[in-house]
Amino acid sequence: MFPWKSERMGIYENQVLPRIIDLSCGSAMLDPVREQTCEGLHGRVVEIGFGSGRNVPFYPGAVDSVTAVEPVDRGWQMASKRVAAANVPVERAGLDGQALPFADNSFDSALSTWTLCTIPDAQAALAELRRVLVPGGTLHFVEHGLAPDADVQKWQHRLNPVQQTLFGGCNLNRDIRAMIEDSGFEIREVDRFYEKMAPKFMGALSRGVAISA
Repeated sequence: MFPWKSERMGIYENQVLPRIIDLSCGSAMLDPVREQTCEGLHGRVVEIGFGSGRNVPFYPGAVDSVTAVEPVDRGWQMASKRVAAANVPVERAGLDGQALPFADNSFDSALSTWTLCTIPDAQAALAELRRVLVPGGTLHFVEHGLAPDADVQKWQHRLNPVQQTLFGGCNLNRDIRAMIEDSGFEIREVDRFYEKMAPKFMGALSRGVAISA
């Protein structure tokens, strides 16, 4: 009924929102978390929700190549300098984490940072990662989601509709560990903590490694 609204939303989601996400998730304070998350990546890596390439400086030497899955052109454009400076080949070769255009057993490792909160069908994306990982391949992740404390959870549930509207479908209250395990991954390690200097309802993080069984 109001086509101008969809046009404005398109501009916001494709031009403005990538910058907001880059600023909110690109703080230097998060660099140690990114570095820890990338530890152990090896061989052929697929990274979903590549964004502006904030993880590129932290790829370890054991990585041979990175295939970036990023739906927003603006995000990929913002990543150009980091990609050019990468110590491994980085190629954009997918737009939708829910339907990866790769053959089974194509990758040794997968990386997801602040991504599973936003993918509409995160379970489908996790199933796709399992499919394209070799048996025993590793998923390295750091995600914000459901807090460990009941009082914080109440605020997350209350504020989730606002979060979704302002941040392109991002959810505050997804149970990250449960989602990964329900998708058939075996959690090898996970650390749950609150991000420094962030409101608890937004900064409840889960960082870890899961195995594709």
